[in-house]
Order: sequence, then structure tokens, then C-alpha cells
Amino acid sequence: MNPMGVLYNPISIAEALHQILDGRLYAVGDSELIEKDGWHSLMHHSSFSALTQEACVANINARLSMATQFLKRTDVLFLTFGSAYVYRWKADGRVVGNCHKLPERDFIREKLSCEEIVEAYVSLIHRLKLACPEIKLLFTVSPIRHRKDGMHGNQVSKATLLLAIERLMELYPERCFYFPSYEIVLDELRDYRFYADDMLHPSEQAVSYIWKRFGECYFSKETKKILEEWENVRKGLEHRPFNVKSSQYKAFLSQLVLRMQRLKEKYPNFVIEKEIEQCYTLLNRLQN
Repeated sequence: MNPMGVLYNPISIAEALHQILDGRLYAVGDSELIEKDGWHSLMHHSSFSALTQEACVANINARLSMATQFLKRTDVLFLTFGSAYVYRWKADGRVVGNCHKLPERDFIREKLSCEEIVEAYVSLIHRLKLACPEIKLLFTVSPIRHRKDGMHGNQVSKATLLLAIERLMELYPERCFYFPSYEIVLDELRDYRFYADDMLHPSEQAVSYIWKRFGECYFSKETKKILEEWENVRKGLEHRPFNVKSSQYKAFLSQLVLRMQRLKEKYPNFVIEKEIEQCYTLLNRLQN
């Protein structure tokens, strides 16, 4: 997931990747850090915020260090664009990733052009090619509607993103690709039941459908087999027994751990340590 938290606009996403490629670490006093009922970073989601500047920096750097190492061995990079509208911090003109509910007067709001997005990503892709020669970029456009722009403004924004991605695929046909999650929601799932109560975000049913279509498009037979095996385990993890202290439930958890351990042995790259630990924790509680 994005090591800076949710970012919506292409420029902030590109800047995040430049910082990761630079091995950037933040320090107390950096210009991105601002104070408002605690400390925040204009480049980061509020989940990185903290009461002290030192704690905020520690939260940011822990994830950045991990991301720098992870990117070096990444072969597919997913980039999801949400909006072509950006906010510039008036103090220095930079595009921010998060406004943190600061006064609107502190920002300038504008819409990126297709050319601005393409220019930013030509520079980024050049750096990514040098750092990870085999890396491929899979672009998507978020189907979440940005009501603040108005429905027409939202469509203009999405169209700008789509045109920029199309141009990047023309420039880098062997490296840049597109998955149509936006089109799937608008053209295949045309019913409002596929939206959450706010009528802006896709519902869980829509998310599941997009995931299914993604798998049909990109997953190998082996991956589909792994996911089929995992689905049975996942349903077991969600099971809620009538009596959590029963011997039957203990046996059920033990069998679930065994199945996950066998799955891990069979597919060493499958990351399920957290789920195994979750079951061990439940078993320990039952035994104490």
C-alpha cells in the first residue's frame, strides 16, 4: 500500500515515489511538517500525524525506510489516480498530498492538465527504469466520485487522468498498462446498489466484482489455485462460534493453523504470518 497513506492526485503520488527513490528521511523542522492540533505532514495521510513533531517524524520514517527497500525488489507497481484537481500550499507553491483541514485560504486549488501529468511521469519513469530495470506500471483510475467538483467537474477530472495514462502507454508500451476499474463500475455495474450509502464510493459487492475481473485478467492458473485454497481458510478465520470455550472450537482453530502452515510450506511467498499469529493468540486465550 502507499507508504504515505492515501494520495489522490498524480503529482503527489509521483513526489512520494521520488522521495522513496531518494531514500528520503524526514527530520524535525522540515518544511512539509505543520502544526494544527498536533503535527502533520503535507505529504502524508493523517494516520501519520502525532501530538509531537518527533513522533510524527518517527511514524513517517519507519514506513519510508521500509518502502525504500521494498521498491528495489518491486517488479509491478500499481498507481491509482483519483483526481486531477490539486491543492498548492501558498507558502511555497508545492502540491500537497493532504490539506489536514487547514484553512482554505492557505491553498490554491487548480486542475492539472494532461500535459502536466505526462511530463511529471516521464521524469518519474526514467528514474524508475534506472532503479528497477524490469519494473512495470499498472495504472488505474479510482471509480470514487469527487462530488466537490460537481458531477461534470468530476467527469472532466477523470477524463484528464485517462488521457494522461493513455499517452503514457503510447510512450512506454512495454512498461505502462491500464486496468479499467473505473469503466467496470460505470459501464458494467450501472446500478446504484453497487455504491455505498453516500452514492460516491463503490460498495463491497462492487469491490469484490472488480477483484474478480482483475484476477480473470492478470492471475495465472497457479495464483487462482492459491486464492481458491486461501478462500476456504479465510472463511474459517471469519467463523464466529456459538461457544468460544468449547473443545470443538479449539480443535477447529488447531486445524485452521495446520492448514495455514501447510499453505505456507507449499507457497513460501504467501504472507499469512499475521493470520497464523491471530489463531495462536485465540488458542492461548482459550487455554489460560
